[in-house]
Amino acid sequence: MRTLTDISPASVKARADQQGRNKGDGPLARDVSDVSRQGAAGSSRAHESAIKHVTGRAAYIDDLQAPADTLHVALGLSPVAHGRLTRLDLEKVKAAPGVVDVITIVDVPGHTDIGPVFPGDPIFADDEISYVGQCLFAVAADSHQAARRAVTLAEIEIDEQPASLDPVAAAQRKEFVRPTHVQQSGDWQAALDGAAHVIDSEQFVGGQEHFYLEGQACLVQPTEDEGVIVHTSNQHPSETQKLVAEVLDIPFHAVTVEMRRMGGGFGGKETQASPWACIAAIIARRTGRTTRVRLPRAEDMRATGKRHPFHNRYTLGFDAQGVLQGGDISVIGDCGYSPDLSEAIVDRAMFHADNAYSLGRARVTGQRAKTHTASNTAFRGFGGPQGMMIIEAAMDDIARRLGEDPLTIRKRNLYRAAEEHGIKRDVTHYGQPVEQLGLLHDLIAQLEQSSDYWARREAVAAHNARNPIIKKGLALTPVKFGISFTAKHLNQAGALLHVYTDGSVMINHGGTEMGQGLHTKVCQVVARELGLDLEQVRITATRTDKVPNTSPTAASSGADLNGQAARDASLKLKERLFDFAAEHFGADRGGLDREGMRLEGGELIAGSGEAECRIAWGELVQAAYLSRISLSEKGFYSTPLIHYDRETAKGRPFYYYAFGAAVAEVSVDTLSGEYQVDRVDILHDVGDSLNPAIDIGQVEGGFIQGMGWLTSEELKWNDAGRLVSDGPATYKIPAFGDLPPLFNVELMQGHPNSQASIYRSKAVGEPPFMLGIAVWSALRDALSSLANYRQCPRLDTPATPERVLMAAEALRRGGDTQEAQHAPA
Repeated sequence: MRTLTDISPASVKARADQQGRNKGDGPLARDVSDVSRQGAAGSSRAHESAIKHVTGRAAYIDDLQAPADTLHVALGLSPVAHGRLTRLDLEKVKAAPGVVDVITIVDVPGHTDIGPVFPGDPIFADDEISYVGQCLFAVAADSHQAARRAVTLAEIEIDEQPASLDPVAAAQRKEFVRPTHVQQSGDWQAALDGAAHVIDSEQFVGGQEHFYLEGQACLVQPTEDEGVIVHTSNQHPSETQKLVAEVLDIPFHAVTVEMRRMGGGFGGKETQASPWACIAAIIARRTGRTTRVRLPRAEDMRATGKRHPFHNRYTLGFDAQGVLQGGDISVIGDCGYSPDLSEAIVDRAMFHADNAYSLGRARVTGQRAKTHTASNTAFRGFGGPQGMMIIEAAMDDIARRLGEDPLTIRKRNLYRAAEEHGIKRDVTHYGQPVEQLGLLHDLIAQLEQSSDYWARREAVAAHNARNPIIKKGLALTPVKFGISFTAKHLNQAGALLHVYTDGSVMINHGGTEMGQGLHTKVCQVVARELGLDLEQVRITATRTDKVPNTSPTAASSGADLNGQAARDASLKLKERLFDFAAEHFGADRGGLDREGMRLEGGELIAGSGEAECRIAWGELVQAAYLSRISLSEKGFYSTPLIHYDRETAKGRPFYYYAFGAAVAEVSVDTLSGEYQVDRVDILHDVGDSLNPAIDIGQVEGGFIQGMGWLTSEELKWNDAGRLVSDGPATYKIPAFGDLPPLFNVELMQGHPNSQASIYRSKAVGEPPFMLGIAVWSALRDALSSLANYRQCPRLDTPATPERVLMAAEALRRGGDTQEAQHAPA
């Protein structure tokens, strides 16, 4: 504890001003003078809820206390994929023990279509059935068990019709959920005609289940007026507020959505958490009772969409050095039965069909096929990973054609500051210049050296030469990922900052916490701007009545947008306090240096040397309160520069690019198809990291999830359109044993963001996911050794042991497993 002799005269005066006042006028500030101030943005700190997570005290939706008369909802889902609902008799359901209410489409007071962007998502099926798992009705009962038993009593008759489950066939029949889009740069046909070599191929890229630990869940409480309070596991509270209000036919302000934390989201709760809140809200208003919805895992997997499976084709021309001259790329996204977010997702697959390489003169076409499955939706990477798979396959294919190492071909094709045959090699096929080219090349060069790539390549080749069965593979693949929502209006965020009279700080913003550390980073931003220890800054649940009209926490933009909004609020408040301090404390000292004021170490510091004045933060806050200075502030941020014209298919859809690269080494048993990942080295670009510890965790987790998508996570539907991989027994996410024994992860140093992002950091949520492509490429490399590295097998994903074995058998038979490779006539 400091004595009065250690405190500046201005601080002594601030304390004297409060003598004799009652507590309500000016409560004593917390004494934080000798607390070590650390943990601000730029430093490694634990997740703000870490202790709650590991002790089980973190409250999720199913942990929230509810009144004893809370209703529990079970859903009646369609058992067929396509048909007409001809009879729905619910009399036995209504008469079942414990049942309080049963609702169908006719009981919806307002809008019945809850499509997030485009129409096409009815809250309940009315006539047409579009997928197995589509919601037909909902039952509310006194217990979850009673509701689930009652659902089985429904008498349902459906005129079943053939289901469309093949997106390629659907595209040929022009069955789309949204129009086809084309991006083009130069005369692609001329590029093919003039190329020394042309390669054709196609690939199937499988989907992925989100498999969040906390399933879809919500708790809705009716309010004393016509509204509701919605507690939901949800990445987009404002959209849920809008849809609930529209379904109930009430104003938006009558609906409050609160979200403290999710047990995982990954995109699966961006749009597809809203239907359950809408259903619960209808029942809550009809009955006047709190209502809870929680989907069992199998129902969750059947009723909700996945990562879009893609069918990709490419025809690319390249010269004798393997450098791309141009070509034609097409992607077909399997969108399911409705648009959902498929327009933007297929767009992003098109934007990322180049990954880190200059395509030259190229055309990229995106089609959005309609099928009778659940509407596929956002998933980490948002279509970008599916698009990148095209060009990464091509890099391997070109290398085998020319007898070069795939890394050599990749490096020759990287974006670069050059113009070749009238082609600018630093501009994408949609017209955006690629900045920080030096970073891209340095990152790959550093990883190439630190991973000892070339020595390991020789060791792999030697191993494969003497081992006819167990083959090793090695691959280095880069990532260039665009950061911003491709829907321009979503690139905005708000924040609300409160400083209390004891000096403690509360921040609220529009982003949601799904375990990724967003709240931690935002608290660090505020702590940095106000010169406080992180412990003095606390975050509250995301609520639509605090920060309205927010964007989803998606597109890796959470920290970029909400961090900037929180910083904006902090800067405004800081400037107000500086103005106040200059006037209030400077009167007795002949004025304080207003321009040189700063908040640092829990104090306001003005001047230097003998003229330096230090005022404790708590005392500054109390003095401001007593002088009737506002201690609250709102912040706002919108991303500059970005634009995209769909008519011309040109623009700058991304504020900046994040880069990364991974080296993966695998061992493959070519008699069984089984394999293991032996070693992974990652170097990833996050600019100047906001929190290195959290960022490394995101890189590790993103890589493992990406690896799972490409190797073990296989979605299977039967011929009737029913998902059969609907639980952990049949759907295999990576487990602890799948971790590579050697897993080296580093953050790129010395390359701050070239754009004015929050403290020159970069997004880290999605870009690491695509580092998992290195594992798939390494598997192809190991298989290619069976053909003396002269052929590259087609290996659709997920590359399960069965698919790996079939590719190995095809190579042993001497067949060309690539789709039509040829040179131009």
